[in-house]
Amino acid sequence: MAAALAVCALGGGLLAACGPGTNAGAAKRTPAHIADAPAQLPIPQGKGSKVADDFNGDGHRDLVLGDLVKEQSHADDAGIGIVYGGARGLTPGARQLLSPKKQGAPTKGRLPAVFDAEASCDLDKDGFTDLVVSTDPPYDGQGQPPVPLQILFGSPKGLTGRAVKLAVPAQARFGNDWADQPVCGDFDGDGAEDLVVHASAGRLSYLRGPFSRKGAPRKAGAPIPSPGEVPTGPAADVNRDGYDDLLVRTAQGAGKSAVVLGGPNGPARTGVVLPAGIDVAFGRFGKGKALDAAVGSMGGTSLRYDLPGAARGSVSIPGSVLASGDFDGDGLSELVSSGTELRVLRGRTAGLSAAGMVTVKPPTEGTTRVLTVGDFTGDGRADLVVRTYRGETKDTIAVYPGTAKGLVAVEPTVTFSTSEFLTS
Repeated sequence: MAAALAVCALGGGLLAACGPGTNAGAAKRTPAHIADAPAQLPIPQGKGSKVADDFNGDGHRDLVLGDLVKEQSHADDAGIGIVYGGARGLTPGARQLLSPKKQGAPTKGRLPAVFDAEASCDLDKDGFTDLVVSTDPPYDGQGQPPVPLQILFGSPKGLTGRAVKLAVPAQARFGNDWADQPVCGDFDGDGAEDLVVHASAGRLSYLRGPFSRKGAPRKAGAPIPSPGEVPTGPAADVNRDGYDDLLVRTAQGAGKSAVVLGGPNGPARTGVVLPAGIDVAFGRFGKGKALDAAVGSMGGTSLRYDLPGAARGSVSIPGSVLASGDFDGDGLSELVSSGTELRVLRGRTAGLSAAGMVTVKPPTEGTTRVLTVGDFTGDGRADLVVRTYRGETKDTIAVYPGTAKGLVAVEPTVTFSTSEFLTS
């Protein structure tokens, strides 16, 4: 699951008017920044691929932006932005705005007001990545709430058409909690993507793929016991046995978490309990046979090597929000730590070390966080995508490509603002 990264300001190409007596409808766009936005380009059409987050199936990874700037402070969220990839990486002109009005599925005749990106994977196994979003269906507070999750299916033209509601069969639900917190993964090793969602009282709903175009799983049994309440993505095959494994947190925020190992019956066996922390990242930080875990906290980062083993380590670096990826293509993962600065630690045979750490300097001032790590250029090296937030109406997205030397490029190769989606 990806984490989301009231100010009156002039920014992002928008003029925000604030204060008593202000007529919000009188606020006008300032053309300065939006005029500089790349012209809208057609979305390339693909034939299907196995590339992650490839919604149009053209073999190039796309970027999901779940948090966009607003036309003016305190305005409603615009929706979800998609930037499509190309042969040279992300192409900001090939962009798409997904809104609940245009893409949401109505419930009892009412369209959702909330439309948040939650997880992405090829649920129907057609070669086009699909997007799971959360919504706000009507609920009177009595009994079991409706399922708030909807699926937007990928296609040669990208994410087109209306979403369909995710079907969670009655036998797979438990208690009166919302069926939310979706995590994709092939937990039973059959080659199809499954979904795990929160149930309640230490149980999770396990939905086996592939899914129908009506949002129904191939199979779903009784809720499975879990060592925590919050399933957390992305899933990974940490012990390299052919089954994706699931990270489950005891609660939102700081707290302990556990790796639940996948198998023929899905994620049903707790492999290792990780120390308390704010964030967890999996990666191949050393030369062990399996993946390792980095657990970020305010006091430093704890390491657990060769999961589900318990070989320990630690590194004293500021920043508790973590990400990982192989930026230099040597087969080992680097660790990215976000705090007051973005720091990249190189993976080494003996494990992570702060020696030779690289500090990434964003192109603009503000609060910077990692959006995602992935290979957007197709060169076999991970790239770093960050967002610098400067208030509700102003931000900068920057892409730092991985390099054989220096881990990530000193300067970003792509920069843009999510305000560009307001012109889409």
